[in-house]
Amino acid sequence: MIDIQTIPSVVDRSKPVAAGAPVIAAHFLKGMAVFTLSEETLLFVAPDGAEKRVAVHAGGILAVACDGERIVTGGDDGKVVSTDADGASVTVAADAKHRWIDRVAMAPDGAIAWSAGKQAFVRTAKGETKSLDLPSSVGGLAFAPKGLRLAVAHYGGASLWFPNAQAAPEALAWKGSHLDATFSPDGRFVVTAMQEAMLHGWRLADGKDMRMSGYSGKVRSFAWTAGGKWLATSGSEQLILWPFSGKDGPMGKTPRMLAPSDKRADVVACHPSQEIVAVGFEDGVVLLARIDDGAEILAKRPGAAPVATLAWSQDGAKLAFGTEDGEAGMLDLA
Repeated sequence: MIDIQTIPSVVDRSKPVAAGAPVIAAHFLKGMAVFTLSEETLLFVAPDGAEKRVAVHAGGILAVACDGERIVTGGDDGKVVSTDADGASVTVAADAKHRWIDRVAMAPDGAIAWSAGKQAFVRTAKGETKSLDLPSSVGGLAFAPKGLRLAVAHYGGASLWFPNAQAAPEALAWKGSHLDATFSPDGRFVVTAMQEAMLHGWRLADGKDMRMSGYSGKVRSFAWTAGGKWLATSGSEQLILWPFSGKDGPMGKTPRMLAPSDKRADVVACHPSQEIVAVGFEDGVVLLARIDDGAEILAKRPGAAPVATLAWSQDGAKLAFGTEDGEAGMLDLA
């Protein structure tokens, strides 16, 4: 196990942020860090430390997505809201039944997806809204890296939907509850996180199934490394990396495991250009792990609550973090 007293540290490069509420997500918009708080508010922190709070929902914020230009949030007020780097907010949609908006996603072309209950919606870049009825509540949404194709996770598997096509969605079946979804950066694989302590994946060319198990708990966070060679995941007492560089992905292969701990990893975030992964643990520790040699650097010491979110700036020079009890900060690695 790691003794944080014996590994290199960059903790002294961190500047605290007074969030004042649980932090559920962090992102960077044009060099500015934005912390999504659990109730109503986005907290903008400029490079010089100046702060601004923008109320975007009349209640709890349940889902967040970001494309580097704007942040889209879903709330228990039934609204989908888009906010730009200046803090200007626009309501994208309001659910007619006032249902919670519990999942959101953004496409490379500017389209936005969200879910309410057993329905998924897409607002295209042209402003058209499409809807899809699902067999159960939506567990996760993910756009393909190219083209307007949406993966919708739900009970019994996932559905691949072309909102602009008349054809029925393609079904990817696997028993159990699927709670999140992601496309590989090359678009060849879809992976879902399940209610059980495992991931499931499909190779889209032939529908081949992939089971990725061995976790001690539910996988709540996953992210692709630069270039898509590895899928970094939480859910165990170390960082688990599944190889996706070959044509078969992780099929028949074992994962690489780094940063062993006696606490469970809760969140991961991959550096935008280097094979470095930030890992947040349930005791508040944040480690930076380098994949090629397994080297580790301490980025945040233990705290009173689990790490809830991690985010790299677009240039990879800064790392933002937030915890379930409102501890937040920015680490300057430049």
